[in-house]
Amino acid sequence: MRAAVLREYRAPLSLETVPDPECPPDGVVLKVLACGICRSDWHGWSGEHPRVKPGQIQGHEYCGEVVAAGPDAGWKPGARLIAPFILSCGTCPACRSGASTICADQRLPGFVEPGAFAEFVAVPRAHNLAALPEGMAPALAAGLGCRVTTVWHALTDRAALAPGEWLAVHGTGGIGLSALLLGRAMGARVVAVDVVAEKLEHARALGAEAVVDARDGAVAEAILDITGGGAHVSVEALGIEATTNASIECLRPLGRHVQIGMPVGHTAHMRINMNAVYMKNLALYGTRGMPGWKYPSLLGLIDSGRVDLSPLIAREVALSDASAELAAFDGPTPPGVAVITDFTN
Repeated sequence: MRAAVLREYRAPLSLETVPDPECPPDGVVLKVLACGICRSDWHGWSGEHPRVKPGQIQGHEYCGEVVAAGPDAGWKPGARLIAPFILSCGTCPACRSGASTICADQRLPGFVEPGAFAEFVAVPRAHNLAALPEGMAPALAAGLGCRVTTVWHALTDRAALAPGEWLAVHGTGGIGLSALLLGRAMGARVVAVDVVAEKLEHARALGAEAVVDARDGAVAEAILDITGGGAHVSVEALGIEATTNASIECLRPLGRHVQIGMPVGHTAHMRINMNAVYMKNLALYGTRGMPGWKYPSLLGLIDSGRVDLSPLIAREVALSDASAELAAFDGPTPPGVAVITDFTN
């Protein structure tokens, strides 16, 4: 099969012919229909992610059609499926409690084992997979594997966002736009923050009640003023110190900060304004991924027409374009996300 392989950090991915994956007994092999290009992939490509080593086939936001199924998979060839990027064991105490994102025995295609920057991907532990809804474009479904699902779990579980509350979103990439669209569908009032004027205009067009240009400085103060005392919930979508502190400082007393952006490599350790946490009795939540059992609630929201996530997808690209898309994360990016839908070029 054709695959884009990481051979050297910060270098173009190597387009190679590699062996087709073997089918796991408890899993499936998917013909990849679409795979998103995510900032988490950039962390690996740049050498910042400790688990991603040269030789890795990246790509963790994918959907595909079953071409082979193991005897314990529970799916048949021809099924079109989407996958969370964390494949939990399903039997440990965390999984049995419903908190499968903290499973101690995770499988992680795209980070540790071969991912979906390829024509085919092996997916073990097929109990984590969900059927691709009829009529949903593969390019959109691919985004449900990481950005959208992570945000859905963050807002409905970790932050328990309620209708009428103010939601601040720091960074309007894939995570930020997902938070904006899902937050609005949940009845929140959204303030979007970014440094790219075009992305702020895009966020306003998608329903942000207010936007803040971080280049002007004093982000937290602006949000405190806009919201009449601070956001109830604030989502950090980049994983850097400046936006993390702005997210914490923009909250009202008893507010909830949710860390979705990945602090890894040189951003793993930050100087945080803990005085704001202490004085305002804030709650700080970390979140990563979504348990597979929550797919019905998310897909139901989409199927009901209560949220349109199609504005997330800005570009459908070829596998050969992945390197340029990864390199683009070094600077401010245009609105929307890129998804690989052509695996032959």
